[in-house]
Amino acid sequence: MSNVLIINAHQPYPFAEGRLNRSMVELATEFLEAKGHAIRVVETHLEYNVEEQIENHLWADTVILQSPVNWMGVPWSFKKYMDEVYTAGMDGRLTAFDGRSEENPKKNYGAGGTLTNTRYMLSLTFNAPEESFDDENEYLFQGKSVDDLFFPMHMNFRFFGMSPIDTFACFDVMKNADIETDFKRYTAHLEKHF
Repeated sequence: MSNVLIINAHQPYPFAEGRLNRSMVELATEFLEAKGHAIRVVETHLEYNVEEQIENHLWADTVILQSPVNWMGVPWSFKKYMDEVYTAGMDGRLTAFDGRSEENPKKNYGAGGTLTNTRYMLSLTFNAPEESFDDENEYLFQGKSVDDLFFPMHMNFRFFGMSPIDTFACFDVMKNADIETDFKRYTAHLEKHF
């Protein structure tokens, strides 16, 4: 059916071994393979080959980023992955540099992506409860949504010409986890988009 690259961006910590994110990757892999999709999985905290990862992105019809939210963003191992893989791919394989031209150097920054037939999806795990978002009375996020918080990540994928699938999130996973419900919701989310 299609090719799906799943990036597990979990970075092991003493208080978070990565079982939930690994389980989310396993759920997505089993569900999508059962539907006939070809799956490749990379774990950014393990050793990887930059050229193979560029090839994975060229192969993929969809990229799923499975990531915990650490300090309001992705873990450092995925940032390192981006710095290495995506920078190497700026040679024309993932993007034609930054999209600007000599004729018009002030326009179209970020419009050089070559992955225009590739979709991406963020699947995130939060310690924060769902009620922390989209509520102007909440102290930290001040009415912002999950996608507002992850706007820089959306822009990273857009830089390569990719188009988004609705973001999925598990909330309150450290103190009030409801993993069974999260797995059901994730299965329904995958069913809707694949």
